[in-house]
Amino acid sequence: MGAEQNLNEGKLDETLAQLQQEVRQNPADAKLRIFLFQLYCVLGEWQKALNQLNVLREMDAETLPMVQTYQEAVQCEALRGQVFAGGRTPLLFGEPEPWLALLLEALKLTARQEHERAGELRARSLEQAPTTGGRCNDRPFAWLMDADPRLGPVLEAVINGRYYWIPFQHMRRIELEPPADLRDLVWLPAHFTWANGGQTVGLIPVRYPGSEQSADHAIRMARKTDWRTIDEATQLGLGQRLLATDADDYPLLELRALEFDVMDSAAIPSDTTEAEQGHG
Repeated sequence: MGAEQNLNEGKLDETLAQLQQEVRQNPADAKLRIFLFQLYCVLGEWQKALNQLNVLREMDAETLPMVQTYQEAVQCEALRGQVFAGGRTPLLFGEPEPWLALLLEALKLTARQEHERAGELRARSLEQAPTTGGRCNDRPFAWLMDADPRLGPVLEAVINGRYYWIPFQHMRRIELEPPADLRDLVWLPAHFTWANGGQTVGLIPVRYPGSEQSADHAIRMARKTDWRTIDEATQLGLGQRLLATDADDYPLLELRALEFDVMDSAAIPSDTTEAEQGHG
């Protein structure tokens, strides 16, 4: 059985063993190494993924744009892990607001397993955060949030090689393509239009933090979303990101367009480099 068939059947260990053997037999095959790099990303083997990208950089000049983009994405995963472990702060898009500071403090408390106090801060954060209506795949909604309470009114994204938290209030539109490759199950390419009309491209992490360590291969491959109950009021996500609205819930990989009703005069930077706060 080939590596691709094993992968389609969700047999990640078998896929890895088969693919490693094929790379040893054909070390100059760039396509095999790209496949191996992507599989390492699914498995959370970040250093091994970077090693394959370094080989590809030297082997095939045509892979350089892909190598640059995903070297940065892999490196952001280390910071992302530290953020959810309570040790670092993400870059924030736009001016930091009190409700976002509460959300970040709640994240640190969750990392320290102080769940009751974390829940109190999240409740205060949600009371203060603005509500933004819009359309999800052309279906209207009055409000939208990440279903994982650690994130709520913000979206994680890698933009210009940096890891950001972006409040939904700063967005006008997000356009997404269906996943076309294995790496799209780890980071989905997206085109962002900001509330002030500025545009950029970036990557949205598909899976919730820690999914790459799950024993459930469907979680690792973003084929489902599962929830870990940490107290009476809080469940944390694993697997594919889920966006919740008053109308329905939307797995990230099923989204094609997300539009927000925002004011044209929204005072946010058109260049994300002007909006950086965090990484403390």
